[in-house]
Formats: sequence, structure tokens, C-alpha cells
Amino acid sequence: MSLRPLFGHHPIRARLSAAAADGRLPASLLLQGRRGVGKQRLALWLGQLLLCERATRDRLGEPCGQCQHCRYSERGMHPDLHWFFPRPRLKDGAPSIADVKADLAEAIAERMEAEGLWAPPPGTEGLYTDNIRALVNMAQVRPAMAAHTVFVVGDAERMVSQEGADRAANAFLKLLEEPPHGVTLILTTSEPGALLATIRSRVVSVRVPSLGRADLEAFLADPVVERKLSRVPHEEVLARANGAPGDLFAGDSMGAAFANARHLLEAALQPSTPDGTAARIKAAAKQGVAGARGAFSDSLDALTHLLHARMRHLVAGGHDIDARRTASVLPLVEHAKGKAQNNVSPNLLTASLLAAMHRQLR
Repeated sequence: MSLRPLFGHHPIRARLSAAAADGRLPASLLLQGRRGVGKQRLALWLGQLLLCERATRDRLGEPCGQCQHCRYSERGMHPDLHWFFPRPRLKDGAPSIADVKADLAEAIAERMEAEGLWAPPPGTEGLYTDNIRALVNMAQVRPAMAAHTVFVVGDAERMVSQEGADRAANAFLKLLEEPPHGVTLILTTSEPGALLATIRSRVVSVRVPSLGRADLEAFLADPVVERKLSRVPHEEVLARANGAPGDLFAGDSMGAAFANARHLLEAALQPSTPDGTAARIKAAAKQGVAGARGAFSDSLDALTHLLHARMRHLVAGGHDIDARRTASVLPLVEHAKGKAQNNVSPNLLTASLLAAMHRQLR
């Protein structure tokens, strides 16, 4: 089992590989962009490039994919490519560095067994002090195989402050500011504003954009991806991904949000008959009376994606009038999203939204 290939992000890859070949690559980087665009995969690609025997020597611009370093990197097994990401707090009150490394190795193996397609970590997981202490310690050790050591820290905004952890935090900040020779640190985040200012000031930030349609289609054509998403209609897959294919593997919650959004859109499209009105009332009633900021807000986000997908489909089919009607509904959904943040009753908000959508779409 190994990571999926890296799709897209060619301009950034070209800039990073050129900087690495010329010795201009910053020692501490921050890849930032929306969730699911492939920031950690890009960071791992860069780590593989730096460790590859041929890439920088022969100015390939890409990891060769054939040397032992590349094979180990792609399988998540390279001893000089360390991948940190949020994990549950270890039960042992004072876990050793070996315990932290064993836990991460097990988690990486699970991601490999999932064929390189993983869900975002739940909110209960974080980058705890023991993880940071282990990282700082490991950065002082000479490489085992390669000429460099690379640390990838995914979801860096999830670093958890703990009482009495100032020493570890200060050591990490010093490491970012002055990494040992041959050490590269690559942090990723989808919430740069949640990172400590002291971290942001010590790294060079690189914005990672969403994937374009062609790159997204190439990702979806990957045999493993295609198999895992075989039960989801292609247009819905495109709508759910919306340039960030990692969102497709966010777990059951996202699937439930899109299923609910489809139901809402179908209800809005029902004719102006007693049965159609009843369908809209039933769809609204199913949203419940509380929890607007949770799953209901996710459903409204999914509804936006479905409307964009419907619009593209109508334009491609030459149905310009219906496409404009669909576009006119988007502000209604955005307004509902704003209302949902005030924790209003989801069923009442949905009833109003569906009535307005029906008038615009019909």
C-alpha cells in the first residue's frame, strides 16, 4: 500500500523544485489553503523530492519514483521523512519519544492501508506537547539514510497548548527559526488564523489553491479513487469536491449532508400543487427545531455545491434561462447560512428557504 499520486498544483511544484535545486528553499515552510486541496500530500511530495537520490542532483523537477528513497517515501516508511498529524492523547501520563513514534507509525500504516485516502482527524485529536517534544528531539538526530531530514506537520493549527508546556513550545519555535543543517520543516494548515502568531512569523507561507476541473477529473479517474467513489453519481462527486477532493473522504457526515441537500433541492423543484407544497413542508419538518450550527449548516453548504453543479449542467445543455434561475437562488441559500449562525430553528428557516427557492426555480 502507498500514497496516491499527487494531482495538480504544477506551478507550486515547479517553484518548490526549482528552489530546492538552487539551494533557495526555505528551511521552514507553511502550506496553507482550504481543507481537502492536498496540502499534506504536496508536503510529502516535497519531502520525497528532497530525499530522492536523483531529483536535485539531475534537476529532474520531480522525485524519480524509482530509487530506494522514493519507494520508502511513497509507502510512508522512510526513516528521514517524519509525518506528524493530530492524534488522540496517549493514555500514558508521560509517553516516551518511542511511544509517540510508535503511535504515529501505526497511524501512518492505517493511512497506507486506506490506500492513501484518509479522513480529516476528529476534533478530539490534536498535536499534543508530547508530539512536539518528540519532533524537536528527533530534529537533533542525524539522518539515517539520506542527506536530509524532513518533517511534515499536518493540521498545524491543532497544536494543543498545555499547562507547563512552555519549554516544549519555545523549543519548537527555536527549531522553526533556526533548524539544524539539513532539516526542513513543512507545516500545513487550513486555518492560518488559528496558528500562533509566533509560528506564522517564523515560516515562509505558500498558498495552495483549489484544484482546477482538469486536475480534479484526473484525480477522480485514479482507479483506487474511482473504486471508492463508485456508488456516488459523478456530478455529485464534482459538486462535493469543488476543487478540494480530500472532502470526498470526510466520512459519513458529509455524505449525509449531501443526501439532505438533494432532498431539499428536489422539494424546491416540486410543482405548485398540493402534493408539491406538502413535500416542501415535510422536507422542512425533517430539519428539526435545534442545532442550526451543526449538520444543518453542513447541508446548506452542500446545497450550494449542488446548485453550482446544476448550473454547470444546465449551461452545458443550452438551458440558459434555467441556469440563470438557479443562479438567482444562490443568494437565498447564503442568506439562510447567515441566519443559521444565529442558531434559529432549522425547520422554520428551511420552510421559508424552500418557498423562496420554489418561486425562483419554477
